[in-house]
Amino acid sequence: MERESMEFDVVIVGAGPAGLSTACRLMQLAQEKQQELMVCVVEKGSEVGAHILSGAVFEPRSLNELFPDWQERNAPLTTKVTGDDIYLLNSESSGIKLPNFSVPKTMHNDGNYIVSMGNVCRWLAEQAEQLGVEIFPGFPAQSVIYNDDGSVGGIITGDMGLDAEGKEKDSFMPGMELRAKYTVFAEGCRGHLGKELIEKFSLDKHSSPQHYGLGFKEIWDIAPEKHQEGLVVHTAGWPLDKDTTGGGYLYHAENNQVFVGLIVDLNYSNPHLSPFDEFQRYKHHPKISQYLEGGKRVSYGARAMAKGGFNSLPKMTMPGALLVGCDAGTINFAKIKGNHTAMKSGMLAAEAIAQALIAGEGIAEEGKQDLTNFTQLYKDSWLYEELYNTRNFGPAMHKFGTLLGGAYNTLDQNFFGGKLPFNFKDDSLDYAQLKPAADMPVINYAKPDNKLSFDKLSSVFLSNTNHEEEQPCHLKLKDADIPIQVNLTKYNEPAQLYCPAGVYEVEKTEEGNKFVINAQNCIHCKTCDIKDPSQNITWVTPEGTGGPNYPNM
Repeated sequence: MERESMEFDVVIVGAGPAGLSTACRLMQLAQEKQQELMVCVVEKGSEVGAHILSGAVFEPRSLNELFPDWQERNAPLTTKVTGDDIYLLNSESSGIKLPNFSVPKTMHNDGNYIVSMGNVCRWLAEQAEQLGVEIFPGFPAQSVIYNDDGSVGGIITGDMGLDAEGKEKDSFMPGMELRAKYTVFAEGCRGHLGKELIEKFSLDKHSSPQHYGLGFKEIWDIAPEKHQEGLVVHTAGWPLDKDTTGGGYLYHAENNQVFVGLIVDLNYSNPHLSPFDEFQRYKHHPKISQYLEGGKRVSYGARAMAKGGFNSLPKMTMPGALLVGCDAGTINFAKIKGNHTAMKSGMLAAEAIAQALIAGEGIAEEGKQDLTNFTQLYKDSWLYEELYNTRNFGPAMHKFGTLLGGAYNTLDQNFFGGKLPFNFKDDSLDYAQLKPAADMPVINYAKPDNKLSFDKLSSVFLSNTNHEEEQPCHLKLKDADIPIQVNLTKYNEPAQLYCPAGVYEVEKTEEGNKFVINAQNCIHCKTCDIKDPSQNITWVTPEGTGGPNYPNM
């Protein structure tokens, strides 16, 4: 196919905190050396921030380095954390507040801010554009361009105007080739091109498997008398059972709003478990409902998060390209934070690329090489130290459970600074943990009351999700028979439950059971790509601008 082609020095895939920080730092370095660089960022969302979902309590360490004058630049960090409450919920009606000394100090939030990361990314995009970066929203990166020598040479954006069978409609527009000396992949958790590159270049051959959680978030308007701006609440325990790890949160933002959510680790074993319904149950706990009752839910979303930490990080460089942020898995789950670490990884990537492209900075090559100087920059940075010192946090929870794992982590972080001479590894695979449905207890979830708890479809409506209806399905089955013949028979087809948007259904027809994919509902969380026990579902980018349109998540 004939495609238009554009040449850049650097192409960045994804306008999240990692990608935008890469772009800003690159242009800062170029300006310091009075050298022009052509840098572009492609973003699959309809606008920057449309697909950004994060809790989020934000640690400004990276931002302080990137833009020390961020306050003068009116960055949207206005709600300082004023208090930390951490509860162990031991039943549906009771819970105990944990004293500070019994909680890992990584969970404390002095100096941090409650923010909308969607709005932070919109602000970062403004800074990038002022520095000369070109940003193209609504252009998903569909495939990788490989040079003749096998190195990465850029990306091809998605074709527009194909029908469900992949045939060209009257509105057809082929995607463009965006060629670059270096390409930075910052797609977020389980990026489909990042997944391809990790496999192609064996980037994870010395790493533990990546581990994931599914994070939910809702924004609520609540009564002013219940609102405590700056209060951060975290919980462990109920509604998750002893074999399922994760935790909940409730953050008091500005304007009488709270952000409430639940993270369910995707290594759970009961195929009858529905993460969405666990979240709906969570809001009924008195420690949470005391704030929400009488309020109004105004937004909903869900997103998978890479939480394997240090031991699961792949090699982040390959010939012609780098992998940064959650595409690599740089989150520090001991802090329940990944935005500052994603930003720092992008800034380090920018420094490595600058050494290659900017005259007088060192190796001055025209692309295609493996920028192993990034690895040294990373090892010399606070990012490496922070991730290394929290390397045991997740594995300890998986190995010992919430209580004993939490006790170990408190000891390790508070008294030894993460330097206990142990290195726990979790080499299990999240998707392989499901047990046969017949061997596991059925979970009966209460019907939503439409006051605190809601159904999936009304929730998806609040996410402003939309896709062009007549287009190829972006949820690809390797074998169309597996959902019914294998997954339904053995696991009661758990896609019906683990998907937080009602994308997957099993319909009973006269011809038998039929697996239905409602791709229109997809909120791009990537859970199906991660949790399908047969690894039969592959998530790829749909047509540009498709998916959720989060205003301020």
